[in-house]
Amino acid sequence: MVKNKKYAIVWILFITVLSGSLAAADRPNIILIMADDLGLDSVQDYGGRQYKTPHMSQMARQGMRFTHAYAQPLCTNTRIQFMTGIYNHRNWLAFGILDPQAKTFGHYMQEVGYETCIVGKWQLQSYDPPDYPGAELRRDKGMHVNKAGFDEYCLWHTRHTEDKGSRYADPRIKQNGKFLNDTQGKYGPDVWVDYISEYVARKHDRPFFLYYAMALPHNPFSPTPDSPEWADSSNRFTEENRYYGDMVEYTDKILGRILTAVDTAGIGKDTLVLFYSDNGTNQKIITETQWGPSQGGKGLTIDAGVHVPFYARWTGTIKPGTVNDNLIDSTDFLPTLVRAAGRTVPLSAKLDGISFYEQLLDLEKRSSTRDYVFYHYDPRPGWDKHKFQLHRFVQDKQFKLYNNGQLIDVANDPLEQHMIYSEDDNRETATVRRKFEKILKQKYNQWLQARPANNDIVQ
Repeated sequence: MVKNKKYAIVWILFITVLSGSLAAADRPNIILIMADDLGLDSVQDYGGRQYKTPHMSQMARQGMRFTHAYAQPLCTNTRIQFMTGIYNHRNWLAFGILDPQAKTFGHYMQEVGYETCIVGKWQLQSYDPPDYPGAELRRDKGMHVNKAGFDEYCLWHTRHTEDKGSRYADPRIKQNGKFLNDTQGKYGPDVWVDYISEYVARKHDRPFFLYYAMALPHNPFSPTPDSPEWADSSNRFTEENRYYGDMVEYTDKILGRILTAVDTAGIGKDTLVLFYSDNGTNQKIITETQWGPSQGGKGLTIDAGVHVPFYARWTGTIKPGTVNDNLIDSTDFLPTLVRAAGRTVPLSAKLDGISFYEQLLDLEKRSSTRDYVFYHYDPRPGWDKHKFQLHRFVQDKQFKLYNNGQLIDVANDPLEQHMIYSEDDNRETATVRRKFEKILKQKYNQWLQARPANNDIVQ
């Protein structure tokens, strides 16, 4: 009898180890791509009519398109939340600064056994020029990329703004500790996608997590290699709004090259690809859409500033052609990545994000979804950010409430031209107002508790 028990224990241990091995083998590679300043108005699937984005549409056909994904109105504000899973009211320091004590999705993915790589734009270590008031409090105070949880990197703007150089023509790119010396005549996004393609094609001993923080289609609006003007090298630094369309289409082309690299490597069924944007289109750009001419909303709290495109593809796992209309927030990516890796983030991490991993597997199955998105939006302090002020608001798919009491039916009034004041509430808006006021009060109290830790660099 004792002997049988021993065999039973051994068998249980064997099954446990085997199950763990299978689970590890089933964990997907993950490629997370974030475009820079790509609004809904620029994308065909979301009503854009001026630019061609066929590879984004390819992702929609082959995977899932999200109709209610949101970001903060500016890049650093989104990136801090995106990389940490925590809203800005609890961990914001300054523009272009990621708290060096923060735990990023790179750190988490390393902990769960992934190889990690970051490519593209950093701009989270140092931002203020040396002569900007208060710069001495903030310069070089952000996270160094070699401490951000990535095994390797190929990046632009790894340190001071005045030393960043070009991100497009003749780019200044640092790769694993050394600046590349052969970028003359090259285009930054091509350098990055070549690096990504090579990385994807490698034989990896473990699943990999690759984060591509795109530079495109952020200004300066200049020719791409597909623009006729590129042929004359003297034109490559020309800045005109008309090149924005070329840059959007090159964004899509780069996405297509990444998808092709995955498929060519034969790992489409083993790789989750996510494509998202950090905020809306630049305000200088007016785009033709199905609802008429649309001005970009970057930096603004209106729908055009925060409502962004989002796609997911995982061949054989995500049902092709799925449309997901659940709310998605930038804080949701970190817990989703960890969940895809077969783990969950401990409650002690106190994340604000909610994993949407189960939604990727089966949209019809009951899973955790969020019922609101919260914004604590204040890009200050930082170079050229004095013109901004604090905005705190919360929204769902229908309504948005600002902390000044202004309620918006954002689904029907995306430009926010008609405020709903409390004296005009009906039963529905009164209920929404009470719910959102409670959330805003809770977040405000959390902000008051978190602020003292930030005072050393924000004065």
